[in-house]
Amino acid sequence: MDHQGLKVDVNDSSKNSGDQTEDSLEWARKAYEALKQQQQSQKTSESLIDRSSTDLNSSTEDSADVPLNQDESLPDNEDRLITASSQTRSDVRESASSVKVVDGALDSSTESIESDASVDEPVLGDFDETFTWSAEVLAAQGKEAEEISIDDIDWLGRLRRGLEKTRKNFVAGLLENLGDDPLTPEILDDLETLLLRADAGVTATDQVLDVLRRRLNEEVVGPEEGLRFLKEQLCNLIENPIKESGVDALIPEKGRLNVWLLVGVNGVGKTTTLGKLANLAVRSGYSPLIAAADTFRAAAIDQVQIWGDRSGVQVVANSSANADPAAVVFDAIGAAKSKNNDLLLVDTAGRLQTKHNLMEELQKVRRIIDRLAPEAKVESLLVLDASQGQNGLRQALAFGEAAALTGVVITKLDGSSRGGVALAVASEAKLPIRFIGAGEGIRDLRPFKSFEFVEALLAKR
Repeated sequence: MDHQGLKVDVNDSSKNSGDQTEDSLEWARKAYEALKQQQQSQKTSESLIDRSSTDLNSSTEDSADVPLNQDESLPDNEDRLITASSQTRSDVRESASSVKVVDGALDSSTESIESDASVDEPVLGDFDETFTWSAEVLAAQGKEAEEISIDDIDWLGRLRRGLEKTRKNFVAGLLENLGDDPLTPEILDDLETLLLRADAGVTATDQVLDVLRRRLNEEVVGPEEGLRFLKEQLCNLIENPIKESGVDALIPEKGRLNVWLLVGVNGVGKTTTLGKLANLAVRSGYSPLIAAADTFRAAAIDQVQIWGDRSGVQVVANSSANADPAAVVFDAIGAAKSKNNDLLLVDTAGRLQTKHNLMEELQKVRRIIDRLAPEAKVESLLVLDASQGQNGLRQALAFGEAAALTGVVITKLDGSSRGGVALAVASEAKLPIRFIGAGEGIRDLRPFKSFEFVEALLAKR
């Protein structure tokens, strides 16, 4: 990833601090005004859609028994608008109400999906501290004020809130130690403790501290420069596996089938992550298909089906008891090819590294994919619960050989003070982080960007 953002005006330590603040606020004001206009235009469009829908319903009721002449039919463009309006307003609870009861009770995760079914599109909030911080992060990445979207601002706000627990434990102590004084060996010793408490891991902590100590031996480093240099080192450390993979961002390749396997132990949010990925794919213009290959967990298929319904994504499943996961994937590949889907998301059973037979099952699924779709681009993504910290890292290392991992999705950052595990994944497991989840909502999962993550982790405010 391009880290030129670390050198733009809003972060240039050579400028006067007051000038930086004024420049950042002015940029943020321009961005806010542009987003207000964008939101108003969207509301106007939605109002026109509502009126069109109301007029059509009224006309249909008044002439229910009178067939329309061919020349009285709606123009194509208006018909499409009405269809889109109908789809966006469909009540997701209708699909959630069809969940079957398993052993007299619903899966708790299924209930959470139903309660979250009414999540609206992101809206522009107040011009507050969260907005100005988010705008500053976007500006630092080279964005123009007119180029950003409400979705961009909304996500950064979610990420910042999601990392709050880690930030309180990590940044509060760090900034308290820094104060207005230059870095000292004692401050670096305290930083080492803070990194380890955040579950950054020994390897990552040693790498970062070694670079800082070498810098400290060469020159006096003030607190602002020290913080900027620390951010740069953390970004570089997380970014290394991404650069080595040769793929800056994990994006389905157009014109071929992409198969993404989601693996991990039960409870890490694997199925929820799959549902959010399906929604993200739809919003990004792809045509995903879901394979419900977790045939061992009760209500897993129902849970996947709800997520599919929420985003209008078809689910291939076999509700028979103890169905063969590889057979489900077999059928899903055939369906994906016939329907020209460009992304197949495969939900797999939660596997503990000690369950050898389940590991063999995962390898069988891989063989099916290789045989039926040798041209497919296959990714094997390990879903990690951030709250598990170093235990999650050990999972990554244990899954590595059997699952042929190509990346990691980190979930539940909002419920953990161990956000530093991202550093451990990069430095010890040497796996690229591809997506990150920081909340319960369907939009609380986005492609991972190291710069945004580190800025949210080390936000002063």
